[in-house]
Amino acid sequence: MFNLEQLEVQYITNKDGEKTAVILSIDSFQEILEDLEDLAVIAERRNELTVSHKDVLVELKRDDLLHN
Repeated sequence: MFNLEQLEVQYITNKDGEKTAVILSIDSFQEILEDLEDLAVIAERRNELTVSHKDVLVELKRDDLLHN
């Protein structure tokens, strides 16, 4: 996850000195996009039922996807 304090942000200002846009490195921009995508998935799944680790192991073994 990105750290706001480590971002090297440059601002574009209008004639009154008000910030109107930012310039980020491509790496920082891509990292922010990835974090936003992760947060969107978390938000979509927030109401899904959870499954215990034990139940997942049982299911994987039953489906022959996990061997002892």
